[in-house]
Amino acid sequence: MPNRSADIVFQLIHSLEKAEKRNFKLYIKRNSANDDLKIIELFDALDKLDEYDESLLLKKLPTIKKPQLANVKSHLYRQVLASLRVIKISESVDLQLHEQLDYARILYHKGLYYQSLKILEKVKELSASFNQDSFLIQAISLEKKIETLHITRSMQNRAEQLSAEADEVHHKRLFITALSNLALKLYSWYVKYGHARNASDERTVKKYLYDNLPANSLKLTGFYERLYYYQSFCWYGFICQDFLKYYRYTQKWVNLFHEQPFMIDIEPGHYIKGMHNLMNAHFDLRNYKKFEEVLDEFSTFAQSKIADKHINNRVQTFVYLMSARINQHLITGTFNEGLALIPYTEKKLANYTLFLDRHRVLVFNYKIATLYFGAGNYGKCVDYLRKIINDVVDLRQDLQCYARLLHLIAHYELGNTEIIEHLVKSVYRFMAKMENLSVVEEEILKYLQNSFYISVNKLQPEFKKLLDQLKKLETNRYETRAFAYLDVVSWLESKVNNEPLQKVIHDKFLKSRRR
Repeated sequence: MPNRSADIVFQLIHSLEKAEKRNFKLYIKRNSANDDLKIIELFDALDKLDEYDESLLLKKLPTIKKPQLANVKSHLYRQVLASLRVIKISESVDLQLHEQLDYARILYHKGLYYQSLKILEKVKELSASFNQDSFLIQAISLEKKIETLHITRSMQNRAEQLSAEADEVHHKRLFITALSNLALKLYSWYVKYGHARNASDERTVKKYLYDNLPANSLKLTGFYERLYYYQSFCWYGFICQDFLKYYRYTQKWVNLFHEQPFMIDIEPGHYIKGMHNLMNAHFDLRNYKKFEEVLDEFSTFAQSKIADKHINNRVQTFVYLMSARINQHLITGTFNEGLALIPYTEKKLANYTLFLDRHRVLVFNYKIATLYFGAGNYGKCVDYLRKIINDVVDLRQDLQCYARLLHLIAHYELGNTEIIEHLVKSVYRFMAKMENLSVVEEEILKYLQNSFYISVNKLQPEFKKLLDQLKKLETNRYETRAFAYLDVVSWLESKVNNEPLQKVIHDKFLKSRRR
């Protein structure tokens, strides 16, 4: 089967909007020789393919032979990027800064040192205004080169000033690099393992955090230094399920953008991710009112020009907005209403296939499965969980474990007695292998394995006994992972009280609102 994601030229062309495609053709006709116009034929052929298939592509392009295809595709790729650069430059500060630096270098090579220095001064002002220190370094480096090789006499004490500027930005970049590395490594740990499984995991993560935290980090005042500092503690709190810490640092993260609103346009990805984590923090803390307030704020942002500016912004906004809206139904127990979100969500996921990582898809499949479980549609729940279980991927080991546990419970609800014993052993082995087996999971597995040997009139007392055992573990921080992924306490309460699960959760939500 052709692989939709195998060819980078195909990916790029299918990411283009109508206006961008039209601009590309105009750009080629203006800037290319007649011999280059064959790339338009290749462009049109790739645009019409639903999946990349090289043999079919060559049949549609008799003027391009197979040995030529790689070179023509490479040329097409460069030209598409060049055409995009022309129309996108006004939308991006970093592209504008790149352009100005290019102009400064061209002028320098022409021997026009003063003109080059004048542009570099503007680059430095713009870089400082928008916290773009990496461009500041490049501008200062070129200034130093000009002043070292040529006697410009542009101003007194030039050497001292440039040296001081270089030292300041170098010191700043050291902090930014160290903190961004730290935030990235902690997030990477979470993507691979999920929440800390035990005290050993927590000690490992804590040691890594403090061993790699630069000295005097609390005194930092720059935008990016603080951003990555807050992100590091945000991930640390989330990994360790210290949801209060997670909330505090996520709020600080978002507040950075409230302090400097122009940075939302410059770093929309960080802002969107921050809002997602803030909604997540309120969800984990069961702060219903605050969750809804931030969700309303993010819904408004989703309609903004910034959210619609680039495909990346649109995809990320969609992912986190739909995730939050599903969470809203999970937290309020309105599972049947939540099912109405699924067709739209799946349609958009299909449209955004090229731009979504597998981790996001795994999370959506789990959330959708949970909606179906809460609504009592255990068959559909099993279908979505199988998509996770059958996907061989080294991501979110915790999610892989709890998908199997929920899969087992769904089969229990379906009364599939003939496979329960096999599933219990399978889930036990998998969770033990992943070192993800806590007391909560062991008690659930033990109960499910023995449940079919318990007479009907003794089922409810046994459910009550298990419920009482698990409630004692709710405050144990190393046991709370199970409750975060599956509201097993509410499920057991529904069994004990003979009520639908969504009613139990919805009643809890209403009770909390009256406080």
